[in-house]
Amino acid sequence: MSTTDLPAPDHSPRLRDALLAADFTADGLLELLGAPAYTALARSETVPALRATRGDSPLETLVRLFLLQRTVPEERARAALPLDEALADGWVVRDAEAVRNGPGEAHTPLGTPSETAEDTAGIRAAVDVRPYSGPEGQDWFIVSDLGCAVGGAAGARGHDAGVVLGVGGASTTLAGLTVRTPVASALDLGTGSGIQALHAAQHATRVTATDLNPRALGFTRLTLALSGAPAAELREGSLYEPVAEETYDLIVSNPPFVISPGARLTYRDGGMGGDDLCRTLVQQAGERLNEGGFAHFLANWQHVDGEEWQERLRSWVPRDCDAWIVQREVQDVTQYAELWLRDSGDHRTDPERQDGPEGPEQYAALYEAWLDEFEARKTRAVGFGWITLRKSGAAQQSIVVEEWPHPVEQPLGETVRAHFERQDYLRTHDDAALLADHFVLAPEVMQEQVGLPGAEDPEHVVLRQNRGMRRATKVDAVGAGFAGVCDGTLSAGRILDAIAQLMGEDPVLLRDRTPQAIRLLVEEGFLEPAAAPL
Repeated sequence: MSTTDLPAPDHSPRLRDALLAADFTADGLLELLGAPAYTALARSETVPALRATRGDSPLETLVRLFLLQRTVPEERARAALPLDEALADGWVVRDAEAVRNGPGEAHTPLGTPSETAEDTAGIRAAVDVRPYSGPEGQDWFIVSDLGCAVGGAAGARGHDAGVVLGVGGASTTLAGLTVRTPVASALDLGTGSGIQALHAAQHATRVTATDLNPRALGFTRLTLALSGAPAAELREGSLYEPVAEETYDLIVSNPPFVISPGARLTYRDGGMGGDDLCRTLVQQAGERLNEGGFAHFLANWQHVDGEEWQERLRSWVPRDCDAWIVQREVQDVTQYAELWLRDSGDHRTDPERQDGPEGPEQYAALYEAWLDEFEARKTRAVGFGWITLRKSGAAQQSIVVEEWPHPVEQPLGETVRAHFERQDYLRTHDDAALLADHFVLAPEVMQEQVGLPGAEDPEHVVLRQNRGMRRATKVDAVGAGFAGVCDGTLSAGRILDAIAQLMGEDPVLLRDRTPQAIRLLVEEGFLEPAAAPL
């Protein structure tokens, strides 16, 4: 595959108008297909959507053409698209394969067209065009290669190393994590089909998108054009090489983070040993960030015998940056190898295939290669998660590394921004300043009492967030009482004095032992300074 076979964006505004006129949008698809077929399509299961698009409306035609990648009759394609321009620009092509076209075909079961139907040449899509809803309800379109939707059972099977995938769970996770404050410049490193550049274009004056794969840059150009977004600066190259002399206010990257033996697929295999690619991206980010700028990465990292994974990641953080690193999942090396062998379509379940390049022996050899690689690196498991840096230049660096496999509420960009604001607050307030300050309980925090039914007092009290990270923390009677009266009226010290009087405790001792607990409640977002809510 090369960039020469990609569509031209010359008439993308007219194509976009036609797609919107047919309601070929995320909302339009949900209404047409219904929730079960819509979610099945997200899993790359097409049968329910095929059954739901038996009619001849423009929307049904577009779904079959671009999402289900079926050949459609030319007259139906012409009713849904500016067909001559779409053909000339290369969005669709004429297909010599016959399609069934006749009265009643749309109303008969799949595979049993009307007896009066006739075979005609048709139109098929040259690229995958997927409706995608922006954070403020924008109607966008992600353009990528055909036949390799993320999450499909066969993955990238049958495609060469330069294949470009569309939007998937990792893409949307990163988009939701990113801090969306207005910035002058943003860098999408390893842009793929361009979803991160598309998001960044909404709040960055200048967007630069880079990729080692020139084909990915072509798809990013198409995604931005078809979505009606400003064009980005497109640069070819590896890691930070294309922007070696530049700095940015925002860096985002969903890199080829898979730890694999070799670099077979450009979109996922970084071509460096172990987790070196992710380490390099993080370590060099500080040089490319402006003061106060954020960098967001999805990453994999090794769990190595004799080494704490938290310390491994701490060593990656640039000296002039704060970091928040969240491990979302851990897989042992066998689970990890099987996941990515399925992704590339290298798994085989057909018992009749006993030999040849696609047989069980080949699969076993590939599996062995993955396990050999992990054994050589003393890797027992692989972690996946988020790495966020902020260039603070602070003398006292803040690095938070935690494991959080629990459900969260996306988008998390504001939660991420507030985390770093809280770190700034805490490192500039010692215990005396903390006790002199005023706090309020964060919105959406609820209190739960846990204990036996009928018991006079609960065994313990839990504070729980219903937004963002959805954290829960156990507090004692003092912590529960303190949080319950934090409305910004009294200082923390005066609240503790009142609690000490009610509980018959020494107020001096209570003031001495409580600041650490208050600090933790602030760090995790349960309490906010009243003077400047975060």
